[in-house]
Amino acid sequence: MYNKRCRYRWMACLLLLYTACNVPKETVRRENRLVPDQYNSTQDTTNPAGVKWRDYFTDPDLIALIDTALEHNQELNILAQEIAVRNNEIREKKGEYLPFAGIKAGAGLDKVGRYTNIGAMEEATEIKPGKAMPDPLPDFMVAGYASWEADIWHKLHNAKKAALSRYLSSIEGRNFAVTNLVAEIAEAYYELLALDNQLEIVSRNVDIQTQALRIVKLQKEATQVTELAVRRFEAQVLHTQSLQYGIRQQITETENKINYLLGRYPQPIRRSSNSFDTLVPHVISAGLPSQLLANRPDIRQAELDLQAARLDVQAARARFYPAVGITASVGYQAFDPGYLLRTPASLLYGLAGDLAAPLVNRNAIRAAYSSANARQLQAVYNYERTVLKGYMEVYNQLSRISNLEKGYALKSRQVAALVHSVDIANTLFSATRADYMEVLMTQRDALESKFELVETRQQQLNAMVNIYRALGGGWK
Repeated sequence: MYNKRCRYRWMACLLLLYTACNVPKETVRRENRLVPDQYNSTQDTTNPAGVKWRDYFTDPDLIALIDTALEHNQELNILAQEIAVRNNEIREKKGEYLPFAGIKAGAGLDKVGRYTNIGAMEEATEIKPGKAMPDPLPDFMVAGYASWEADIWHKLHNAKKAALSRYLSSIEGRNFAVTNLVAEIAEAYYELLALDNQLEIVSRNVDIQTQALRIVKLQKEATQVTELAVRRFEAQVLHTQSLQYGIRQQITETENKINYLLGRYPQPIRRSSNSFDTLVPHVISAGLPSQLLANRPDIRQAELDLQAARLDVQAARARFYPAVGITASVGYQAFDPGYLLRTPASLLYGLAGDLAAPLVNRNAIRAAYSSANARQLQAVYNYERTVLKGYMEVYNQLSRISNLEKGYALKSRQVAALVHSVDIANTLFSATRADYMEVLMTQRDALESKFELVETRQQQLNAMVNIYRALGGGWK
C-alpha cells in the first residue's frame, strides 16, 4: 500500500512538471529607444515644452477660451471617465489575489427513502429517548466561508500591475488630448484673426476700387476712355465685394469650430483683431530629441501600454503552471433551530487545499498566450512609431518656421512694392499715361499679395503652436 501511494505521488509530480515545462516560448523584441542626438546643428537644451500654456500664449482672449474648453470640452470629460474606469479595474484586480470571505445561511427540507442506507440510519437514530428523527428532515445552516488562490506564479499580481499601467496610460492619453485641444483652439483663434484682417483688406480695396470707378466714369464722359474700361472697373469692384461674403462664411465656421471645442452652442468669439499685425512668433529652441521621451504624453502613453502588454504576457504564461487554492468554512448546521447553536454537536468546519494544472486541451490557454505575445509586439511597434512620429513633427516644424520667416520678409517687401505701384498706376491713369488694364492688374496683384501676407503670418503663428505641441507642451 505504501509503495502504491508513493507511485501515485510521483506520477502526480511528473504530470505537474510536464505542464510547467511544456510552455510555448515567448516572442521577445525590445523596443528601440535610440533617437538622433539633435534636430539640427544646435545643441541648445532649452525646451519650451516645460512652459505652461498660460505663459506661452499671451493673448488674454485666447487664454479665456482655453480655460473654458478645459472645463467643458466633452472629449476631455469622456477621457476623465475613462480614467475612473481604469482606476476601478485596479481595485478589481487587487481584489482577485486577496482572500475572499463571505457568510451564508440556509434552510431546507429533505425526504429520503425508508429502505435506503440514510433512511435506515435516520429511523434508528433517537434524539431523545423514545423520540426518532423527524421525517421529512429539515436542515438549518449558518456559516462563514473563505477562499484564496495562492499567487505563487505572480499571475494575479502581474494582472494588477498591468491594470495600473493602463490607468497611468489613460492619464497620459488625457494629457495628450489636452495638448491637442490647446493647439486646436490656438490655431482656430489665429485663423479667426487672419480672416478678420482679410475682411478689412477687402473692405479697403472696395473703397479704393470704387473711387477708381468714379474716375473712369468721369473720363468716359470726357471721352478719354471707352465704355469697356468702365465695365471692366465695375466688374472688378463687384468681384472684390463678393469676396466679403466668402470670408464672412469662413469666419462663421471658424467661430463655431471654437464653440464646438468649448462645448457650447454658437455665439460670437471675443477677440482683438487689431493685434494680429503686431503678433510676433516666438523664437523657438527645440532642445534635444531625447527630451521628447519625457515631455510628449503620447510617447509616455505608448511606453505604459508596452509595460502593460508585457505584464499581460507574464500573466498569460502563468496560466500554464499549477494553481494552488485554499478553501475553508466554519459554522453551525442542525435539523432543528433549537439545536443550531449547540457546540460542538452542531459545529461544522472544513479546510481544503487543491493543486490543479492544465493537462489536456490547453488550446484556449495557448491561444490567449499567443494573443498576449502578439499584442506585446504591437505595443513595441506602436512605441517606436510614436517616437519616430514625434521626432518628424518637430523636425518639420523647425524647418517650416525657418522658411516661413524668410518668406514673410520677402512677402512684406512685395506688398510694399505693389501698394506703391497702385498709387503710381492710378496717377498715370488719371494723366492718361497708363492703360486701364495696368491699373486693374496692379490692384488685383496688390490685393492677392496682401492676402498672402496675412496667410503667411497665420502660418507662422500656427507653426509656433505646432512646435509647442510637437515638443510636448500644452498639457501642464
